[in-house]
Order: sequence, then C-alpha cells, then structure tokens
Amino acid sequence: MRLQRRRFSEASDVRTIPRGRIDVVELDDTVVGRMTYEPGWRWSVDVRPIARTDTCQYHHLGITLTGRLRAQMADGTELELAPGDVFEIPPGHDAWVVGDEPWVSVDFEAMRTFGKQQDGRDDRILASIVFTDIVDSTRRASDLGAARWRDLVGEHNHKAATAIDRHRGRLVKTTGDGVLAQFDDAERAVRAAAAIRDAAQGLGLAIRAGVHTGEVQTIAGDLRGIAVHMAARIMAVAGSGEILVSATVMELLEGAGPMFEDAGMHELKGLDRARQLYRLATLERD
Repeated sequence: MRLQRRRFSEASDVRTIPRGRIDVVELDDTVVGRMTYEPGWRWSVDVRPIARTDTCQYHHLGITLTGRLRAQMADGTELELAPGDVFEIPPGHDAWVVGDEPWVSVDFEAMRTFGKQQDGRDDRILASIVFTDIVDSTRRASDLGAARWRDLVGEHNHKAATAIDRHRGRLVKTTGDGVLAQFDDAERAVRAAAAIRDAAQGLGLAIRAGVHTGEVQTIAGDLRGIAVHMAARIMAVAGSGEILVSATVMELLEGAGPMFEDAGMHELKGLDRARQLYRLATLERD
C-alpha cells in the first residue's frame, strides 16, 4: 500500500463495447473503472455476446455520477440508480440505461476483466481451477425453506464472487450451491478458495473446495477439459471445510506461502488412476 493517484484521462486500459466505454486505472492490486453507457445501452444486448453468459456474473460496487440505470435480478427484483447513488449489484443481473442521458459511474469491484473482448476462438490456456460446493446443502435447504435458502445461497455467491475478483480470478459460473472459478496463478486460486471458505463460515455455511492447474479450453463463457474435471473430482472427495489440491498445485507452490498436508491417494471418478492429493494447512509459512 502506498500513496498514489491515477487519472481516467490517462487510463491504462480503455475497453469499447457497443454503446459504451470503460476506462480502467490500476492502483497496484486495486482496479477501478469509469463506465459510460449511452442511451439505449442494455447488458443483455450489448455485453452478453462478449460475456457469453445468460446474465451478468460480475459483482458491481460503485457510485453513479450522471444519468440513470435500472438493474434487474434474475428473480425480477429491480433497482433504479440516479446521480449520487452508491450502489451494489450482485451477480446474476441485467441492466439498462433509462432516459436520454448517458449513465456514467465509477466501479470499484468488477473492473479487472468486465467488458473485455474475446476473439471468438476456442482457446486452450493453462489455468488454475477452483471448484467449491456447500456441504450438506440439501438438508440445509429443507431446514430453512426455499425462500430463505435462496437468499442465503445468493449471499454466499456474492461473497464468493468478491473473493474471486480480489484475487484476480474470473467467476466462470455458479453451480447452484457452489462456484467454478479460473485463475492465472495457483497461489491466487488457493487463497481465493480459502477466502470463500472463510466467507461461507461467516454465513454459517461449510464448503469444500478442489484446486487443480492444467490446460483448459474456453468455450462460450465456460471451461472444458480434463483439468476442469480433475478440480471437480478433487472437490468431491474433500471433507467439510477442506481445501484439497492436486500434486501439480502443491509442486507449483513449493516454497511459497501456502503449506499443505498429505491427504493420501484417491481414486477420482472418471480418471484412469489414483491421484495424490494434498490438504491446505496454512496460508503462511512460519
């Protein structure tokens, strides 16, 4: 942390989208964006082809400078934002400009990758994958009832998305009672999984997580490949509160901050042989 400033007029990244523009500045690990959306702009029309998801999966936290925007959640809940409004919009929404004045805002949460153009090809990349799952979700849903459980899962997903963004990851999708996230660094993936676990504990929930690094294919906003299946299978054998990682992740992080314990050999469904897994013990070395 240091004393510093940046100007949107000298943005480090300028992203143009249909009927919109995003000017991005970076303050070390903090990324801030100024969003300008013209009259007629709508996420489901102008950004959905870029994001390749049914709704916006980013968490937005910011302030409206000019214009008006209306946000709508998947359950139909709506909120209109006016100049001076400090706002929070959870993942799973659509949004559109209201009236004939551009909507200009500053966003402090979702700007690392929001609105970035994709080249349309099926890309194979090396990535660190995190799968999480809420433990005993069926029983908890039955105990709480559908409405309370939906609200609790929504809060969990919001906190998970925040943790992923803060560790420079990308929320690929929610899975009903968990998340799939992609990172370009194994340590950030492990730390994000731990942050999601801690946030879930604050809500009275327990999660399990699996982390693996390997080659994945990005298709239509989703991920495919053996590495994705590996992370999911690793998660499936984790216990309540456990974060299990593959030998690949453990080896990549040897000598780094996180420390691991031997979790034994495991037969993972759909994979050809038993795999050595490791359990996250601490995030910092002594």
